[in-house]
Amino acid sequence: MKKEDAPRVLIVDDSKSSLLHMKQILVNKENYQVATAENGVSAIKKAKAQKLDLILLDVVMPDISGFEVCRKLKEMPQTADVPIIFLTSLTENKSIIEGFNAGAVDYVRKPFVEEELIARVKVHIELKKIQNQLRKAKEDAEMATNAKSMFLANMSHEIRTPMNGVIGMVEALKSTPLNEDQKEYLEIVEISSENLLSVINDILDFSKVEAGQIEFENVTFNLADCLEEVVKLLNFKAEEKHLYLNLKHDDSIPYYLIGDPLRIKQILINLVNNAVKFTNEGGIEIESKLLTIKDDIAEIKFSVKDTGIGISKEGKSKLFKSFSQADASTTRKYGGTGLGLAISKSLSKMMSCNIGVDSEEGDGSTFWFTAKLFITDEESLKTGFTNQKESVTINQLKVLVAEDNVINQRVATFNLEKLGIEVDIANDGKEALEMFKKRDYHIVFMDIQMPVMDGLESTRKIRAFERDSDSTCKTPIIAMTANTLKGDKENFMKSGFTDYISKPFKSSELTLLINKVAKKV
Repeated sequence: MKKEDAPRVLIVDDSKSSLLHMKQILVNKENYQVATAENGVSAIKKAKAQKLDLILLDVVMPDISGFEVCRKLKEMPQTADVPIIFLTSLTENKSIIEGFNAGAVDYVRKPFVEEELIARVKVHIELKKIQNQLRKAKEDAEMATNAKSMFLANMSHEIRTPMNGVIGMVEALKSTPLNEDQKEYLEIVEISSENLLSVINDILDFSKVEAGQIEFENVTFNLADCLEEVVKLLNFKAEEKHLYLNLKHDDSIPYYLIGDPLRIKQILINLVNNAVKFTNEGGIEIESKLLTIKDDIAEIKFSVKDTGIGISKEGKSKLFKSFSQADASTTRKYGGTGLGLAISKSLSKMMSCNIGVDSEEGDGSTFWFTAKLFITDEESLKTGFTNQKESVTINQLKVLVAEDNVINQRVATFNLEKLGIEVDIANDGKEALEMFKKRDYHIVFMDIQMPVMDGLESTRKIRAFERDSDSTCKTPIIAMTANTLKGDKENFMKSGFTDYISKPFKSSELTLLINKVAKKV
């Protein structure tokens, strides 16, 4: 070991002979770098001036007691984590306990035994070394996690933004006059883009789970509405394969519950998509069933039953594992990443839920999961905003869309104007703020990442403008975002957003959100 890399020890003792003796032992036998101090004031100055690995501190000194020196060192950031071993001739337990309470890690009795002194010093220097290694490993891990989170956010934005244009323009093109060949080509583009989006979503969601970037919330919601939204979103997929998609809701389930409806829907959507993929005749039934009510907590079982191909005993053992499907032929025939069920299981585990499957090969499958949700007697759902403007229908709405991407401007305009909504476009957050000040809008759709002024800052300034104007109503502002990582929704709400919609979105999702918001406008 190089001299400059040797552990640094400070010895504090008012006895010069003791100082010299201990210094000779640690320098000659252990090759440590040793500094000395003969009183408390000098000890504190030297401890602050250099980086130490350990301090040997006498208890009884002429100016400041060792206990007080220890307490002062533990209060200073640069010396707080330096291990301190007391040197003491005091034998009563009270003094020893006081030393530990002051922050010491050990003590050596005076007169000391040379071998004991060396052993205790070596142990605590090694422990300090291990602690430093663990701290650095933790910092490196946190840096890696942050880097991964930034990468996920950037990838999510860079991939989803152009996908929003592809899917949106396909929907727009479908509404124009087309000959049969063009319709067929467009259907191929639509199917391909949907498959690509499914793969992208699975990979990004799985990566977020792995990086711990999934967040959960507790909000008041109506479960029946939540389930109906799943059916509305996925019914078109079932209809494309001439399958039924039915909902069987247990009316004994309390009307208002507290939990995370977004994650419940996400699991159900994964399970229903899976069922549609592996079912060619018949259909799928979503069922909710109340299991128990105890201490204002309702345990509910959700089931997705299909009339599909079923799963063999061997195949069931591979389910819910990352990048795994029943067998290789399943991947070749039906495609997919094999991540949907793994994501569902991870989400279930994070919510302390159980998930499983009952299936026989050739006889369909029933995927199920349970959830424990708090019961509330709230009379109305909390939407996060209040708006007492004049009652209007959807086709009377005036909407501002803040979006810097020209293609996504076209997508948003097409979908909104299709509903009869009047649309104004702002190219950045600053322009959106100025337009908002000049005209009353019923709803604002705000992109998050924009030049000049981003969506978060623009929304904060719109809310400030409303407060300064003594406005009694709060205009719904919907975040349009291509990345929804952990903490994003919280940041949206803190900035004044009402809700958010993820890119790419389908017209059906936008319509559901418009209907939800329009009821309160």
